[in-house]
This record gives sequence, C-alpha cells and structure tokens, in this order.
Amino acid sequence: MQKIYLKLFAALLLLNLSGCGYNKFQSLDEESKASWAEVINQYQRRADLVPNLVNVVKGYAEHEKEVLTQVADARSRVGSIQVTAEVLNDPELLAKFQAAQGQMTSALSRLMAVAENYPNLKADQGFRDLQAQLEGTENRITVARNRYIDTIKVYNVAVRSFPENLTAKLFGYQVKPSFTVENEKAISVAPTVDFGDKK
Repeated sequence: MQKIYLKLFAALLLLNLSGCGYNKFQSLDEESKASWAEVINQYQRRADLVPNLVNVVKGYAEHEKEVLTQVADARSRVGSIQVTAEVLNDPELLAKFQAAQGQMTSALSRLMAVAENYPNLKADQGFRDLQAQLEGTENRITVARNRYIDTIKVYNVAVRSFPENLTAKLFGYQVKPSFTVENEKAISVAPTVDFGDKK
C-alpha cells in the first residue's frame, strides 16, 4: 500500500512541477540565451567592419592618428571581454560589456565626424559602402538589444511572480540584468532651452 502512495505522490509531484513553471523557466532561459547570442552576433558584425573602415579613412586622413587610435583601442577592449552565458547573470560583467560597446560607439562617432571633413573620403565608394553597412549594423544592434530586453523582461516577471517564484527559488533561477541607458542621470534631466536675449 505504501508503494502505491509513493507512486501517487511521485505522479502528483511531476504534474505539479509541469504546472509550476519549471518548463516555462527552461524555455525562457533558452530564449534569453538565443536573444543574447543575436546581440553578440550584431556587435561582432560591427567589430568586423571596423578594420576596413579605419583602413579606408587612413588613406584620406592619415594625420587623424588620435581618432584612428581611439577606434582601434575601443575595438581591442571590445575583443578582450569574454562574452559567455555568465554575462547574462552578472550585472557587473554586463556593465563592463556595455561600457566597452559604448566606447566603441563613441569612437566610431568621432571617426564619422572626422570623415565629414574630407570630401574625397565621403565620395569614396568603398567608404560609402562601409558606412551603409555600419548604419545597417547599428540598426540591427538596436533591434537585437530590444528583443533581448523584452525577453529578459518576460523572464524576470516570471521569476518574481507567484507561484512561479517558488519554482524559481527551488531551482536557483534569479532575476537577470538587462541593458540600461549608459547615462541614466543625463537623460533624466530636462534639456535647457535658450533662445537667447529677446530685444
């Protein structure tokens, strides 16, 4: 009789596990990893464009060594960060990754600003092609990041919602960090509008 009760208890436990969110967490965890992989894929695509872009700009703007060096350094920093699944669960690692990507974005912006000073460079077909690819990649990065943010939001809501939070605690699922705006304080301050002195 005791074996029957044990089997019945085991069957109820299995039914309860399937209804308590365990499978949902498995699915959401895999979705977050897939979304993260797409973010990394797009950032890698951008990093791969950088050497070609720098070489084209070098041909026209050799004396802009500081900007070219900043871009190369930013690419090196991006490449030095090990991007593993642990980044998904570690806010500090994600912040370092974001900082490195932010430096790359900033360096590329300075490079594009320098290019504006060289009409022959802007007219170069190779440069224009690379610029179009870079713009397309930046758009893909934005889309991939937004998908990742949405996936993490669904995951985090599940981790924090009852009764799924009990399953999350039981199996060690924790809230995952998400991308944040690089300078949240700066965007929270209303811009100053100055139309000059009225006469």
